[in-house]
Amino acid sequence: MSKLMKILILVAVCLAVGYLSSEATQSGVDSWYPTLEKPIFNPPSWVFGPVWTALYIMMGVAGGLVWSRIDVERDLVRKGMIFFIIQLALNMMWSFLFFKFHNLLLALIEIIILWFMIFETYVVFKRVDKIAGYLLIPYLAWVAFATVLNGSLWWLNR
Repeated sequence: MSKLMKILILVAVCLAVGYLSSEATQSGVDSWYPTLEKPIFNPPSWVFGPVWTALYIMMGVAGGLVWSRIDVERDLVRKGMIFFIIQLALNMMWSFLFFKFHNLLLALIEIIILWFMIFETYVVFKRVDKIAGYLLIPYLAWVAFATVLNGSLWWLNR
């Protein structure tokens, strides 16, 4: 399978995860989330869709670049892809914990674990393909911001 095909497959998978996450998010955004007290740095709701779409595309490209090196660095690529799959599952789970189940504390604990899993993915991806690693930096930064936001929302609404 070509590098381009691997990239396209993983971009599609990441966007599918994003879609499933948005389905879990939507009910909470419409009814529950507006009732929360928010910190002054809370972005407007319209920001999240474009940001996450861009991040999912970058994640998919990064994953595809790493996957395409499976024949050259099998063990490292496998490790990186396992981390990638775990962080992707954690990413989706956060939306359910936060927006569907309204559990701000459990979502906060989970997003901290998610950030560390993204960081581990970044470390391995960077060793396999520097561009793949760099593509995860905006994701790390956004999830760091989301962690602070999640923590603030929990604190203000406990």
